[in-house]
Amino acid sequence: MTEVKLPELGDGIESGDVLEIFVSVGDVINAGDDIVEMETDKATVPVPASVGGKVTKITISEGDTVPIGGVLLEVEEAAGASGGSESAPSQPEAAQPEAKQPEPAAPATPEPAATPEPEPAPQPPAAATPPAAAQPAAPAQQPPAQQPPAAAPAPAAPVQPPVAAPVAPPSGAVIAAGPAIRRFAREVGVDLSRVQGSGESGRITREDVLAVVRATSGAARQQAAAPNAAAAPAAASATPASPTPAGTADVDDFGPIRVERMSKIRKTIAAQMHNSWTTAPRVTNFDDADVTDLERLRSSSKEDYAAQGLKLTTMPFLIKAVATALRHHPIINAVVDEENGQVIYKDYVNVGIAVDTDRGLVVPVMHNADQMGVPEITRSLAEMAGQVRSGQFAVNDLRGGTFTISNLGAIGGQFSTPIINVPEVAILLVGRSRKLPVVMPDETIQPRLMMPLSLSYDHRLVDGAAAARFLNDVIAYLEAPSRLLLAL
Repeated sequence: MTEVKLPELGDGIESGDVLEIFVSVGDVINAGDDIVEMETDKATVPVPASVGGKVTKITISEGDTVPIGGVLLEVEEAAGASGGSESAPSQPEAAQPEAKQPEPAAPATPEPAATPEPEPAPQPPAAATPPAAAQPAAPAQQPPAQQPPAAAPAPAAPVQPPVAAPVAPPSGAVIAAGPAIRRFAREVGVDLSRVQGSGESGRITREDVLAVVRATSGAARQQAAAPNAAAAPAAASATPASPTPAGTADVDDFGPIRVERMSKIRKTIAAQMHNSWTTAPRVTNFDDADVTDLERLRSSSKEDYAAQGLKLTTMPFLIKAVATALRHHPIINAVVDEENGQVIYKDYVNVGIAVDTDRGLVVPVMHNADQMGVPEITRSLAEMAGQVRSGQFAVNDLRGGTFTISNLGAIGGQFSTPIINVPEVAILLVGRSRKLPVVMPDETIQPRLMMPLSLSYDHRLVDGAAAARFLNDVIAYLEAPSRLLLAL
């Protein structure tokens, strides 16, 4: 037997959580085949098999935390070199996937107690009788309650749908669902092996998953509203084993609920936010930047960028303005070393960009942003956002930031109080620009496009005056884009 262990997943990563296991005991795999999907602090990565052969043992379960070097499964390598009788059965298994079904059926006969395995063979009717006999036991408890026989099937009806659904796993065929659908199913607590796909070639769609969620919620409501006292213990007997597993449907005192296990990235975000809240006394300054002229410049240049496959937004101009202003205000580009009583000033400018993903907030870092022009920033920003949203990024891409920008305007909203990404000492949130009547220097009132800005800063190091001067500099660059383009 050969052990397949969890390989290195990146610098500084010591463990990962098991999201999904792609193989089962008895499967024949090749070296390089994906066997499990792991979640680290900031990324979800598939783990390939280091050797090929027949899976004899799986030592992990979904939700387990596995250290680097931990054993994932055991494989009996293909006996090509040793020859003998073992090489003969290995070929029919690879050539005929359906031949795997009779194999589990053979050991299933001496173990009639295991109900999930006898389903593929015609033997399940005999093996399925124990659960069927267990259900009539519920009506059998009702005669002492002085209930007529006609009332017995009525309570049994709402109890059966939720019980019957989980007991019907498929025959082990490959689940036809894309990564986005698999992730969505995990988030809403749906087992894809129990979903019938309605898409092309039987692929599972988002609507198929939502249909299962609605059906489960409806069944939970029926159980909660069932007046029969005998049905309540029956539902309660099935519930104790399922509050802990992730994605379990349940009912509390007020209605249906769903228990979800906190993902590793959410744990990391929670720990970082708690550290920021308890470490850095935060103050927020609010202001507006008149970006009317900047918008004209952007609109006149967006076609040139589109010809190169780039979408020109106001974000590259904002990054350039912030990076340039940071060079003139080193106190905003510093770190508090409270343990040694020091202030560490960074002579480099690395701007982190908060990106909203379906797994949580990720902050990739644009290194040396002050040395880049708007075209280079635009291209780098597009690459960063694509890599983050597809999960194709390294841990080092998230390190080394000296200042963070969060773009709330892409979603909606104007002002907010962003939490500092410690050990940094400031963060700038930009809201959605909107037209407002503004009194101009010549005392005329004109409609101007105003960009809302919210600057939060660590008051241990940054005073209000220093923060205001920095924000004024950023606004000055945004309101005079010619200065921004000529800045070095």
